Amino acid sequence: METATKTKITIQASIKAPVEKVWNLWTSTADIVKWSTPSPDWHTVRATHDLKEGGNFNYRMEAKDGSFGFDFGGVFDVLKKNELIEYTIGDGRKVVIHFTTKGDITEVVQTFEAESENPVEMQRAGWQAILDSFKNYAENQ
Repeated sequence: METATKTKITIQASIKAPVEKVWNLWTSTADIVKWSTPSPDWHTVRATHDLKEGGNFNYRMEAKDGSFGFDFGGVFDVLKKNELIEYTIGDGRKVVIHFTTKGDITEVVQTFEAESENPVEMQRAGWQAILDSFKNYAENQ
C-alpha cells in the first residue's frame, strides 16, 4: 500500500523580542484571541487548550460579519518550553514550530502539512498572515 507524501509548507518570522516573551504570548489563550487572525475582518473569539503533551486545543475563528466560522483544534504532541511545539490538527495534519534565539531576535519557523482543498500558495499566505499578526502583536506588547 502506498501512502501519499503530504506537501509541507514553511513560514517564518523574525520577532524583536526575547524567546520567553514570544513563547508566553504564543501559548497564552488570553493572548491568542488578540493576535490569531489572518486579516482585520476575521478574529479568534475563543481559545482553549490544555498545554501539555497529549493535551487538546481548540481555537474558534470567525468572520467579523458573522458569515463564516470554524474551529481549529487538535492535540499537542511535543512541547519543549521556549523551543518547540509539535501538534496534530483534527484532520491528521502535522505542524511543527521552532523558536530560536538569535541575539535579541526570536526566529519562529512553522512547518505544516498542506490540506488538499485550497491551493498551496493560498494556505502559505493565510498562515503567514497569522504569523505576521503575531509578530506585530508580540513586538508591541
